[in-house]
Amino acid sequence: MIDLYTSDTSNGQRAAIMLEECGLEYTVRKFDLMQGEHRNPVFLNVNPAGTIPAIVDHDGPGGNPLALAQSGAILLYLAMKTGSFFPIDPALRAEAFQWFMQATTDCAPASGMIFQLSRLAPEKSPANVAFLEERLRKFLRVVDTRLAGRAHLAGEVSIADLALYPVTAARRELIEADVGFVNLKRWMTTIGDRPAVVRGMRAAA
Repeated sequence: MIDLYTSDTSNGQRAAIMLEECGLEYTVRKFDLMQGEHRNPVFLNVNPAGTIPAIVDHDGPGGNPLALAQSGAILLYLAMKTGSFFPIDPALRAEAFQWFMQATTDCAPASGMIFQLSRLAPEKSPANVAFLEERLRKFLRVVDTRLAGRAHLAGEVSIADLALYPVTAARRELIEADVGFVNLKRWMTTIGDRPAVVRGMRAAA
């Protein structure tokens, strides 16, 4: 059994989706970040940084419990634990890692900063938000080009697709408003309609 600590964020959704896709049994503890629920002592014992998501795998390596934070690390761990969502072909596996990193180190931070500056910053700066939105569009144009003639980012569905989808779901309005992104929009429908993705998005809602 795995305990998932999460909230309604792209990172939190990412972990829940992966658990669903891997078919693992898990419990969910959702936190209201605006109320500071993630700063409670019990959770800080799991993840001293107090960030979500985090998991506790009670059947970790060697049968020992394992606490793990950071959504990217959680996806990689669960992929290795189950042998799922890594392409078998070495070249495709390397490409899956590349696009996984594109999702977690380029697209997700840009999207997160848009939220921070537009919703949480004490002083709103439309110019800064616009700058970040264009930065995200730049990253997504690269993804859109990659998806031309492809159903997924690297062969079959992989950690790359599952890492990126919650980010695009959070920025659906921005993506839909763009006349481009034809391939990305098709891919979003394909991934978003997967039953496990639907369940994962709901679990973290």
